[in-house]
Parts: sequence; structure tokens; C-alpha cells
Amino acid sequence: MHPAKVYRGLWSQPLPWLVVSAGTLLMLGVVMIASASMDTAAANLGNSYHYAVRQLLFAGLGCALALAAANVPVSWWYRSGWLLLAIGMASLLLVLTPLGKTVNGSTRWIPLGLFNVQVSEVAKLCLIAYLAGYVVRRRDELVNTWWGFVKPVLVLGLASALLVIQPDFGATVVLMTAALGMIFLSGVRLSRFMPLIAVCVILGAALVVTQPYRLKRVVSYLDPWQDQYNSGYQLTQSLIAFGRGEWSGVGLGNSIQKLFYLPEAHTDFIFAITAEEFGLLGSMVVLALFTVLVLSGFAIARKAEKQGMGFAACFAYGLTLLLGLQAMINMAVNTGLLPTKGLTLPLMSYGGSSLIVVCVSIGILVRIEMERQQQLSPESDDKAVVARPRGAS
Repeated sequence: MHPAKVYRGLWSQPLPWLVVSAGTLLMLGVVMIASASMDTAAANLGNSYHYAVRQLLFAGLGCALALAAANVPVSWWYRSGWLLLAIGMASLLLVLTPLGKTVNGSTRWIPLGLFNVQVSEVAKLCLIAYLAGYVVRRRDELVNTWWGFVKPVLVLGLASALLVIQPDFGATVVLMTAALGMIFLSGVRLSRFMPLIAVCVILGAALVVTQPYRLKRVVSYLDPWQDQYNSGYQLTQSLIAFGRGEWSGVGLGNSIQKLFYLPEAHTDFIFAITAEEFGLLGSMVVLALFTVLVLSGFAIARKAEKQGMGFAACFAYGLTLLLGLQAMINMAVNTGLLPTKGLTLPLMSYGGSSLIVVCVSIGILVRIEMERQQQLSPESDDKAVVARPRGAS
């Protein structure tokens, strides 16, 4: 199909493209997790299908929650802004108590029996919902005064500080960038962001320099082959996977790198295993699917904005930025374009919390487009759907 036709289709009917691309990535993720994790699961847990079965269960739960989210009115998210902010902050604080679970030096999870909840995933969704409501309620103040701009930045700063304590530097970057991108799209001048960007760069550099493991990651990123058996090990093994895949790959299930060479093959580096088994062509298909997913999300947001659905548009922009940024960073890490960071690939990497929250986000985007189409429908009698929430300017 010609790219121009695809673009026109995304703009005129983004909902089918969103659902199909998300569903395809979800199914592909289950298949790749089964392939990438079999040997690790057999050696460590005595069950080759442990991770695959759990991911299939998470996918089913995620689809059910996405369907539930698609039936929740957008107005509920707007009215529940303060509640969602409280939930997000409370979860970030709760994980720092003895209830938090520490894995590989990071305390990011709260165990709930059958699975662990990664609190940063929940917090990101809650904070984006709250900030979207703030942007709509205080738009004039946000755009025209420094104090209106500083207030949401303080909320983001507190959340980022709690994330760094865990530590979860990757989630901090994704949340800050998505939230600030959402605020920028609301009409705030770029000059307002300059001091904040400078402060973030300085703090980010300080975090890298003061933590030896982060500094090693940056150094290994610049030349991973210089210390390929220590600090550059993950990246070099990932690059080997891409090299072995060549154009068309070695075939599903035939990866060598997943045989205990590439750590976290079924989580952070699932894209590298996909590239090894399906080659450059398979990698480009995954990239194309994420591109369609993100563009359809932005199309939904833009259409809602043009129709006067202020909160829905802002919320959709924020959710799409979260998905797009996390996917972009993960694939950039896998290919050596960014320093190694523990971020999952949305819809494809193993992990219940990330998958469920992403599915809920897709469900919210579906709901936003459904409400927009409902407003356009002449036979619709429901005039209570939120177009511009009370207090919006």
C-alpha cells in the first residue's frame, strides 16, 4: 500500500489502525517471548513455557481491562484527577517502604501474590491523566504565567525524585518527556521550557557521574567493544543478534543469542531476538507497526482537539507520547543508539504491569475516538459526553 494512502487512512479512520497494530504487536510479543524464554525458563524454573503462559494470561487480562477502559467515560478520568494523582504518588511512596520488592538493586515492585506490580507503570498513567486535567482547567494560567507553568513541573519533579530513589531512571525520562511534550502541545511557549531543560540536563549529568554503574553504561555506549565482556556485554551481544539476523533472519526459534548469551532476552532485549530470528525485514515490520500505532494515537488526539474535546485531546497526546517514547528508547537501546537502560518494549516485552497499563491506555484511546464519533452522529441522543470539561478555556 502506498505510504500516502496509509497516512490518509490513519487520519480519516485511526481507530481500526490503532486496534490492528496494537493487536498484532501483542500477538507477536507472545510468540517472541515463547521463543526467547524457553531455554532460560527450562534451566531456571524447570518449565520451558513458564514465561510464555504467564504472558498469555497477562495478555488476556490486559485485553479485558482494555475493553473495560473503553467503556469508561472520558469525563470520569477528568473528574478523578486528584484521586489519580494521589494513587500515583502513594504507589511511588509505598514501594519505598518494606512492602517494596528489590530485584538487581532496584526497588520497583510491590508483590501481590501471583505477580508483582511495577509502580512506575501505574504512576505514569495516573500522572498523565491528572496533568491533562490541569492543562484544561488552568490553560490560561498555564500559557500566560510562570506560576501556572511551574506548578505542574513541581508535581513532575516530586514524582521524578521518587522514581530516581528506586532507582528507575528510564521511567523518569519517559514520564518527564511525555508530560512536558503534552504541556508544550497545549500551547505553552518553547522559551518557558529552556530553563527547565537546562536544569534537567544538569541533574541528569550529575546522576550519571555520581553513580558508577550509570557512568559505565555511558562509557560502554560510546565504545561497547572496548570492554565487551563487562560493561559493554549487553550491547555487544545485542549487536551480534542483529548481525546474525542479516536480511531475513535465522528463523523462529533458531536464535543463538537467547541461549544465555544475551541477558534479559525476553524482556528488555526482545527486539534484538526478533531481529535475529526475522532479520532486518522483521525489525522493519515491528518498527512500522509501532509507527502506525503512534500515528493513529496522534490522529485520534488531533481529531478530538479540532472537535473541541480539550481534555480528551490532551489525554490522548500524553498517552501516545508515553507509548511512543518508551518504544523508541527501547529500540534505540537495542541497536546501540542510546545507552543501555532497563525499559520494556510496549506490548512485546515480558511483564504484566507494563502490558496491562499499555492495554488500558489503548482502551482509553479507543474510548476517546468512540466519544468523538458519537458526537458527530446525528442520531445520537447522548449529549452528556464530555467535549470540553467544565472549567476549560
